[in-house]
Amino acid sequence: MNNELAKYIDHTQLKPDTSKEKITQIVNEAKKYRFASVCINPYWVSYCYENLKDTDVKVCTVIGFPLGATSTETKVFETKQATKDGATEIDMVINIGELKSNNDDAVKADIEAVVAAAKGDALTKVIIETALLTEEEKVRACNLAKDAGADFVKTSTGFSGGGATIEDIKLMRQTVGSEMGVKASGGVRDIEGTRAMIAAGATRIGASAGIDIIKGSIGTSDY
Repeated sequence: MNNELAKYIDHTQLKPDTSKEKITQIVNEAKKYRFASVCINPYWVSYCYENLKDTDVKVCTVIGFPLGATSTETKVFETKQATKDGATEIDMVINIGELKSNNDDAVKADIEAVVAAAKGDALTKVIIETALLTEEEKVRACNLAKDAGADFVKTSTGFSGGGATIEDIKLMRQTVGSEMGVKASGGVRDIEGTRAMIAAGATRIGASAGIDIIKGSIGTSDY
């Protein structure tokens, strides 16, 4: 078993039909294997916090998920409520349409507002949704997240037809430098893929196949 990989993994369950029983399961798995966090939809934050507050496992949630097209005010409200409920990691989706419209000021302001809302309570990871972006857009998105004061850039939601690739992780790491976190998410299902992402520059892995990864077997989950 590869417990050294557990500290990289956000043990993730974001499917719309996730039951309380499934949330309880991933919480118990996170306790057992000592994952970095559980990553769940905002509704489940308080429940996860109550069940993890006496452990080292963090509670991570998603904001503006999965489209990124909610208003900045809505993202700020979501962030404040999530931290109030016990989240200490916030994974927000950028406004992808504004990025593609070259409205970088709007994209940066959106990120800055969430970073400010989380400040002092939670670190912020910025999902740029690499599957929908050109290489130039990926670089711009990473730079905007860095300039806005975010703690991480993250590849994907897992809901847009593509996930993390080695090439994207290398590009993101090259763009943000060594001080910022890079999270590979979407399609990371086995130990070999996880190690390759880490070697390419990832400092966190988002996966629903965390158990399979640390056991060295192949998972089947998509996100």
